[in-house]
Amino acid sequence: MIKIYHNPRCRKSRAGLVFLNTKNIDFETVEYMKKSLSASEILSILKKSGSKIEDLIRKKEDEYNTFIKGKQLTENELIDLIVSFPNLLQRPIVTTDTKAVIADPPELINNIL
Repeated sequence: MIKIYHNPRCRKSRAGLVFLNTKNIDFETVEYMKKSLSASEILSILKKSGSKIEDLIRKKEDEYNTFIKGKQLTENELIDLIVSFPNLLQRPIVTTDTKAVIADPPELINNIL
């Protein structure tokens, strides 16, 4: 099952959604700002993407400057911050059962389809 972790207020996230719609494939839209992801969901995205937790964090958010910048935090601490402040999560993220990609630009979605 393909999922897009989507924030409708984000231009890049909307572009990812449009790109998926042009593929004529079934996918699930997860609006993670309405219901935050769990730590296990974030770990699953990390595993599928092969990324480091730092790659999943938006550095232009106020919460980044307040809670992360200049600090040495563990992966679990960073995951907990994303759970608490979902706007820290990069977007959009598209996943399949085995792969994940930060879809910026949206054409990166092709790498996992």
